[in-house]
Amino acid sequence: MSTADRDSRPAPPTSLPLQGGGGGGGGPAQRKKLSAPPISLSLDQSEDELGETPDDLDIDVDDLDTPDEGDNLDYTDHEMDWDDPRAANRSGPREPVEPIPTCSAEEERQEGQLWRAVVIGEQEHRINMKSIEPYQKVVSHGGYYGNGVHAIIVFAACFLPDSDSEDYHEVMENLFLYVISTLELMVAEDYMIVYLNGATPHRRMPGLGWLKRCYQMIDRRLRKNLKSFIIVHPSWFIRTILAITRPFISTKFSNKIKYVNSLDELRELIPMEYVHIPECIIRLDEELKEATEGSKINSFLLGPEPSASRTQNKPDEAGVSPS
Repeated sequence: MSTADRDSRPAPPTSLPLQGGGGGGGGPAQRKKLSAPPISLSLDQSEDELGETPDDLDIDVDDLDTPDEGDNLDYTDHEMDWDDPRAANRSGPREPVEPIPTCSAEEERQEGQLWRAVVIGEQEHRINMKSIEPYQKVVSHGGYYGNGVHAIIVFAACFLPDSDSEDYHEVMENLFLYVISTLELMVAEDYMIVYLNGATPHRRMPGLGWLKRCYQMIDRRLRKNLKSFIIVHPSWFIRTILAITRPFISTKFSNKIKYVNSLDELRELIPMEYVHIPECIIRLDEELKEATEGSKINSFLLGPEPSASRTQNKPDEAGVSPS
């Protein structure tokens, strides 16, 4: 068959004619449909479709030019001049870096004891116990009175820090939290506070703002259960402060304040068996007692001073009374 005959032949059919049913009778010719093969529309390609990496792309590690062990690689600070222009001006050896000190288990335990977490007014606070270590004697438990369940809280102002110290405000802040939290731990029911004011120089007297804050931060239960606030050896300074703050405090609290001029008077009010009195206050009380007795002796020896009314009513030497 020639090439011209092959080009002129008809295209192969895509359907086959089917004869009608039975014999050679007529009926319309039917064609059989040929189904097309399924076509995949997925964009994913398998490794087979992508093909394999040709062999000419294999890399021979032995042919690579790598530096020898003897080559010196000098990476100095001037390599980073692009990021930090000042780096090129650096010269001289670097200072050695000190290693971070390690702490033993005992040191870590002691470090944890330097801070105390307390809750005051539903708010958590942290107390630096190291800063107030010399002043913790400012508040102490003085035993009980009454039927044995009412606590006596002793506050010694002579143990307060000097106001001219550098960390005075920090110490007073932590000391304030310490005093309030200690009250909440010591007090269960009714209680009284004995404020030892004697032998306290003016520079150690707590400020008005500190006292006001203490009063405001005391829990309502503590205010209600406080039965008496006794001030021993009151000075004009503490009397003035209380007079100024009287309009800002309740009348009930003001009525609880009592002044006591000596330790003998204090013994008549409360049991002193467990009340710790500092030595400086004991010496002051003895000095005041001696001064009071000396004043009484002088008054006895000098006799009573004549009053103005007696001088006016006294007749003169002529026996004539003043008109």
